[in-house]
Amino acid sequence: MIMTMPQQSIRQLLAQASARLQPSSATPRLDAELLLAHVLGWPRARLLAEGTHTPDVAQVAAYEALVERRANLEPVAYLTGEREFYGLLFHVDGRVLVPRPETELLIDVALSIIHRRDTHIHHKGTKGTKDSFAEDPTRLRVDSKNLGALSVLGGETLTIADIGTGSGAIAVALALHVPQAQVYATDISAEALAVALANVARHGLHQRVTLLHGDLCEALPKPVDLLVSNPPYTVLAEVDEGVRRHEPHLALDGGEPQGIALYRRLLGQAPRYLRPGGAVVLEIGSWQGETVLALARESFPGAEVTLHMQGTMAASIASFGNIANCSYGLGVRGYPDRRPPTAVWLTFHA
Repeated sequence: MIMTMPQQSIRQLLAQASARLQPSSATPRLDAELLLAHVLGWPRARLLAEGTHTPDVAQVAAYEALVERRANLEPVAYLTGEREFYGLLFHVDGRVLVPRPETELLIDVALSIIHRRDTHIHHKGTKGTKDSFAEDPTRLRVDSKNLGALSVLGGETLTIADIGTGSGAIAVALALHVPQAQVYATDISAEALAVALANVARHGLHQRVTLLHGDLCEALPKPVDLLVSNPPYTVLAEVDEGVRRHEPHLALDGGEPQGIALYRRLLGQAPRYLRPGGAVVLEIGSWQGETVLALARESFPGAEVTLHMQGTMAASIASFGNIANCSYGLGVRGYPDRRPPTAVWLTFHA
């Protein structure tokens, strides 16, 4: 335990907590600040501005308890109950995986696909029309002000499915950036869906995000235009100790030696749950590219598949006028004990 003395200032508490967390955290000072800001109900900047302030006894005790839990590798997001993802705040706890910043790439790719579909539909038949995203499908942060029309394709509402939604972060982010889309979010865990429900309500999306309890795509009421997923894909024995100790194994364990069991099933289901011209965006592990590529070819044997790796996703992207079945974007999340993430983009077209 932290040995505290009466009337310790914020500056002293932060120094002491940082030292306590040094052996167990890669960001001890940041963790210490986030936890103390949470206890005091202050923004972090105020901690620095009022470093001589002395929290009361109850606040110090609460802070010490959180620091000890963090020293036991419990995620900061679980301790504060919040995590930022794609510029939005989400409630998180031990029932769901903590959203990772790397997964924001999945949102970027999905939005770029929607943008390119919309561009193709609005300019179809116009000679010389060039898809501005064809050269760089991951150009970050599509301007949400220009996305209002992206949810209507051919007079029909765009439908999106987030498979294995967890906290609902992906579903909520897409719903907010594609304002008129209908989003389905599925999960096999009823506990995870309870967290997702809180986040859907928090962002006022209960009329456009439908939560469904079930296994992968099987809970979907109909085929969709865009299917996105960050499924379990890790090998539990190889993930970070803190992740393995505290985050739900159901949301982590990919099964099979390479963690690909969920991809095998998901890609097997995908053709039945996609509308013509639909798309799938998946996050995969950096070691899984070739294996998932083979699974995708097996599910879509008549499709041409292009795989782009080594950190770039700005290679040949089929124009929507040539896509017959679907296009796949496979983003990547890495863990500390895995090799560095490799960006992967696959396109399927006739």
